[in-house]
Amino acid sequence: MIELDAITTLALAALLFLLGVFIVNHVSILQRLCIPAPVIGGLIFAIVVAILQSLDIVTIKLDSDFIQNFFMMAFFTTIGLGASLKLLRLGGKVLILYFIFCGIMALCQNFISVGLAKVLHIPGLLGLTAGSMSMEGGHGNALAYSQTIQEMGIDNAVTAALAAATLGLVAGGLIGGPVVKFLINHYNLKPKHAEETTKDYSEVDYNEKLHKKMSTTNVFFVQFAVVAVCMAIGSYLGDLFTKYTGQSLPVYIGSMIIAVIVRNISEFGNFELIDMKIVNYISDISLGLFLSIALMSIKLTEIYHLAIPLIVIVAVQVIFIILFSIFVVFRGLGKDYDAAVMIGGFIGHGLGATPNAMANLDVITKKFGASPKAYLVVPIVGAFLIDLLAMPIIMGFINLVH
Repeated sequence: MIELDAITTLALAALLFLLGVFIVNHVSILQRLCIPAPVIGGLIFAIVVAILQSLDIVTIKLDSDFIQNFFMMAFFTTIGLGASLKLLRLGGKVLILYFIFCGIMALCQNFISVGLAKVLHIPGLLGLTAGSMSMEGGHGNALAYSQTIQEMGIDNAVTAALAAATLGLVAGGLIGGPVVKFLINHYNLKPKHAEETTKDYSEVDYNEKLHKKMSTTNVFFVQFAVVAVCMAIGSYLGDLFTKYTGQSLPVYIGSMIIAVIVRNISEFGNFELIDMKIVNYISDISLGLFLSIALMSIKLTEIYHLAIPLIVIVAVQVIFIILFSIFVVFRGLGKDYDAAVMIGGFIGHGLGATPNAMANLDVITKKFGASPKAYLVVPIVGAFLIDLLAMPIIMGFINLVH
């Protein structure tokens, strides 16, 4: 057996992340489907480890618990710092409706996964790993919440969730465009503002006032300090919650809640404390290492018996989101060209992640015409607000099924 300590595990995770970046940059289909680089790098390592173990050559053991939890907390803290309540007012009625539809979809995805788990004779909590935590939540939420489920005694929950998230990501990239094309052709829809340029509202600017007061290095250190303080307070919040309620609260949830509070106090109080450009860099690094370590650690030799149940659940999730998008969301958003384009984003992050959604929007608008409203609503909800819904819905189902 080869045992790798925490520092070596971290170094290996960083190298695998870079390997994943290299592969994604040179394989066009992976770029088209927006497959995350750390998923590729980590999965390659997991496959190699599984082969070596199956052939009785060597077993590799990683010391990953602490660093994985650290980067998980850091990632969710940055998500909280991006949750500006002012963004809700920016998008108006359509954004609120889109936000509500995302919540309804999350509830339905969890009911589907738990219901099918009973039909397929697997534990309800294991089936839940193919629900909204993996579909609407993507790899980040899938990993975080499935760890909570695994700690409840459900073996292979993390591996199942990551597999479901990967299947969903591929499906979201493949079906978003065709569904929108069907709607546009079927209803003969035309863009209202084709002359307007598109803007990705998930791309944030740096805080000019903060940069005028101090150097970029110091601004970065301020953001790092904010993230660290939120993580620290959030961990104590989780301990207090457990002490006085008897229920466990995952540490990353406490950190995210504190971060949401800090972001909006800073915003409404005009403190100009948060630089979202740098926070996004911290988020990308944290998520990349978090996913790399997680994928490195999955035990593929223990999940083959879950392949068919997972594929069945994800297939039903895909069918559901197509029907829900066409017959409910499209009509609810106005049944016009903008609504059709937003369906591409809805499917993209409803089965995968916000980059998937934005890739769908890019392909659709380049072919049929601009949709400024879609470029406002989809990234604001997908990148910043959707996680506000994810936490209570997913934790509610975990406690209900448990």
